[in-house]
Amino acid sequence: MTLPYKGIQINYTDTGKGHPVVLLHGFLENLTMWDAFIPELSKNNRVICIALLGHGKTGCLGYVHTMELMAEAVEAVLNHLKIAQSTIIGHSMGGYVALAFAEKNPEALKGLCLMNSTALADTEEKKQNRDRAIVAVKQNYKTFIRIAVNNLFRPKNRIAFSEKIKDIINEALQTPLQGIVAALEGMKIREDRQHVLQSSNFNKMMIISKKDPVLDYETLINQTKNNNVKVVEFPDGHMSHIENESDFLSTIVHFIENI
Repeated sequence: MTLPYKGIQINYTDTGKGHPVVLLHGFLENLTMWDAFIPELSKNNRVICIALLGHGKTGCLGYVHTMELMAEAVEAVLNHLKIAQSTIIGHSMGGYVALAFAEKNPEALKGLCLMNSTALADTEEKKQNRDRAIVAVKQNYKTFIRIAVNNLFRPKNRIAFSEKIKDIINEALQTPLQGIVAALEGMKIREDRQHVLQSSNFNKMMIISKKDPVLDYETLINQTKNNNVKVVEFPDGHMSHIENESDFLSTIVHFIENI
């Protein structure tokens, strides 16, 4: 399904009935990342998957897609579907977007799950890495995507999941250059939103991977202290939905059921 929005189309799916659960993918991903989980999740829930700006079949809205701009697109879809309250699960960049949405619309959330994501802003080092990534993707688009996707997995899993990684790379190659650069620019300037975790009343969970090549384990754990955030730890990398698929599914089903 598509929603006309500011001169572009937002691509989304809407499956099942019950409590609305909104699934937001990460950088270089699209809504197909959730395909394996929709049959189970939609048994008792209304599952909405949204392709974020410049990803999948959703168009670009300029050269910088801030997390706030992406959150407004999510809000537009939920308003269109007349969904007043939902639980949002966001992977990586999708978590940043979920936090921006939660900051603006705290009353619209019953639950928030940050999956391999963080409430912190980029460090100066990470900002420099984003700039390097922008240069790299402009120079060699395909090589950048192949390396970027591989680097999301725990090193020992890159062989075990080699076929899955090929599929993810093929999906990522559908992301337009403008969408990649706009997302990198947006992530680079995103705000620290730890206060959203600390001050909100909705249920909160963070899925943290001990060997995440992208996010520092200790830094993530520190964000969960004194703010009623449930913590679930997995042993592998940034791609919990693949590296720890069955445990990931049971974790989010349990989280949704207890809201």
